[in-house]
Amino acid sequence: MQRTSLIFLLGVMFAPFNATAETKTVCTLISDTKTGKTIVEEGECKTRATAASTFKIAISLMGFDSGILTDAHHPVWSFKEGYPDWRTAWHEDTDPQYWIEQSVVWYSQQINIRLGEARFRNYVTSFDYGNADVSGDAGKQNGLTRSWLSSSLQISPAEQIEFISKMIRGELPIGKQAREMAMGLFDMGVQANGWHVFGKTGAGLSQNADGRTIKGQPWGWFVGWATRGEQTITFARLTHDSTRPAKSPGFAARDTFLAEYFATDGAF
Repeated sequence: MQRTSLIFLLGVMFAPFNATAETKTVCTLISDTKTGKTIVEEGECKTRATAASTFKIAISLMGFDSGILTDAHHPVWSFKEGYPDWRTAWHEDTDPQYWIEQSVVWYSQQINIRLGEARFRNYVTSFDYGNADVSGDAGKQNGLTRSWLSSSLQISPAEQIEFISKMIRGELPIGKQAREMAMGLFDMGVQANGWHVFGKTGAGLSQNADGRTIKGQPWGWFVGWATRGEQTITFARLTHDSTRPAKSPGFAARDTFLAEYFATDGAF
């Protein structure tokens, strides 16, 4: 991916704040992972949006299951000229843990390239992940490097919950060790009310009916799971901005969700 196209894709979302900007919470969905019982359901939870960086959960499963990733610190790959580099942190040598912490786009792309089109497509299909469309931008044959970045791969909050719940319950076609190593990358620590949260943010542009991206008006994601005692919950929040926000939509979705549900006890 060229640097200029990535800057257009993601960088436009972080332009100076517009005082008239409005953030809409499209959906908040929380379920009991073991029973599947819905705990919280607010909004339009079947609305699909670009998977964006939440797709790193799926990519991590593919990476460990295939043997491309071996543990939290291997392999280490170095930045190369031509890789997406709009964040300075992406110039560093990167291992799986750093990949998730800094949401390094080129590391995701390199995992997928090593998988190859057939294995990549087979994993996504077997995960029943959203619309499972990894074709990428129309006519560009860039599914391995772009399909989840405001492109063909779309998923709803309800589908995010289903996918993550299957992962936690061991119902995906992934080895147990690979699943556990992948899940460990998303550890966000124990929160104020005692819940141990694991999650991933994501942000991406909206699209027209013909697939072209719309400047501004980004989606924001925060998805994951949390454990406390014997209980495990799965959650998804999706937001949509009317214009360019001052803060990454994914970070904003994460921060507001954590404040609402994990800052004090009695939220569930």
